[in-house]
Order: sequence, then structure tokens, then C-alpha cells
Amino acid sequence: MEKSVGQFLGRTGIRIPLILWTIAVLYPIFWMFLGSFKSNAEIYRNPWGWPEVFNFNNFSQAWSNYNIDTSVFNSLFVTVIGAVLTLVLAIPTAYAIERINFRGSKVLFTIYISAMMIPMVLGWIPLFFLLSKLNLLDSIIGLSIVYAVSQLPFSIFVLTSFMSTVPKSLEEAAAIDGMSPYGILFKVITPLTMSGIITVSIMNCIQFWNEYFMALIFLQTKENYTLALAIDYISNEAQYTNAWGTLFASLVIAILPVIILYIIFQRRIAKGMTEGAIKG
Repeated sequence: MEKSVGQFLGRTGIRIPLILWTIAVLYPIFWMFLGSFKSNAEIYRNPWGWPEVFNFNNFSQAWSNYNIDTSVFNSLFVTVIGAVLTLVLAIPTAYAIERINFRGSKVLFTIYISAMMIPMVLGWIPLFFLLSKLNLLDSIIGLSIVYAVSQLPFSIFVLTSFMSTVPKSLEEAAAIDGMSPYGILFKVITPLTMSGIITVSIMNCIQFWNEYFMALIFLQTKENYTLALAIDYISNEAQYTNAWGTLFASLVIAILPVIILYIIFQRRIAKGMTEGAIKG
């Protein structure tokens, strides 16, 4: 009896802080969702209450009046292109470092790992002038390239951990059958490390979709704004136009894809990161 009471108290002591933390995290998001359906008058009159009528005027105004539609396309473009380009560069590099014994492979891997420790802010000014020289400043293509390069160290680190678990006997058998090194990489190694590839892709997509500072530095015209910059612009405008409902609607548009993506792939993300940590 004493043991069961002690276990109950122990579990309660753990659960209560977790429940309180969950409420503290979820309530602002819930409040933002409610605010996106309110008029400005309702927000000022009853900021914490339910909307009198659920309407989508704020969403339509954000979509048309503030060019959120263009910003969504720009964010989707840099996210997809950046994620794909990261995989194109990271998968062969990780395979070469892990499987091909060449002089300096360990040094190269150490450099990539060390790059994860360097704050990205230190490279913003050189990147600004480099993109300017290449005529890629104020370009979503240039921003996509920067995004891809910035996530290379992390992607290579995770993928090498997964590739190290693939038995070399499979590669030797494929080579005996006449498969080329590229065929071994894309037809043997890549399918067997798909869990790690999916994990890296999802993490990179979330990072690119939410990124703000590099987009602020490298993009200059509103037509090229990503969603984060567009929301920042609406936030500044809301101080003078009282477009708080439109701002909340824009925030909902921004975070909804991330929430849906994480809900769909949360188990795969957790499984991939755990397997990578254990196998690495």
C-alpha cells in the first residue's frame, strides 16, 4: 500500500510540472488561433475570449492585401530547393567520408563537425558580398543555396552515422555483380539509410521554413520576401493600422504547415534521431 502511494505521488510530481509546461506552451498558440478569427474590435474588447463569429476575413486580407500568397510560394521554393540541394551535396559527401578511405577523410569530417560549432552569424557579411558579386543578392535562388550550405555539416553528421551501419558485404556483393560505385550509392546505400535521409530532410525543411535573419539580410524587395519577412512587415504595419487580426491570421498560415508536418512525421523524426544517435 505504501509502495503504491509512493509511486502515485512520484508520478504526480512528475506529471504536474509537465502539464503546466504544456499549458504554458499551447495556450499562446491557442490564443493566436482564436485571434485570427476575430475583428479588431473584438480583439480590443475581449482579447482573451472566444470570437463572436468565426470569420475568415483576416485570412483573405492577409492573402491578398499583404501578398502572403507570394511569400508562401517564396518560402516553399527556398524550403524545397534548399532541402533537395542539401541532400544532393550531403549524401555523396557522407558516403565518401564514411566508405572511401582517402587521405584527409578524417580531417575533412572533423572540419564539417567543427563547422557545426561556428555561429552562422560570422558568415553573414562575407556571404552578403559573395552573393553580390555573383548577382544572387535579393534572389530566392541565392538564398536557397545559402540555406543548403548552412545545413551541410548537420546533414553530413547524421547521414554518416546511418551509413556506418550498412554492412560492407552488401557493397562488395553489388560490386561483384558489376554495379558501379554510383549504383552502389544510390541503389544500395540510399534505400538502407532512408530513415536518416527522411529525418534530415524534415529537420532541414522546418529550419528553412522558419528562418528569418538570413532572409532579412539577403532579400531586399517585397516580391522576394519569405513568409517570415512578410509577417515581420505585417507586424510593423499593425502598430499603425491595427491589423492585429490579419497578423494573427498570417502567423497561423506560417505555423500550420510546420505543425501538420511534425504531427505526421513525429514518430519517424524521433526514431531517426534515436537510431542515428545509437548507431553513430
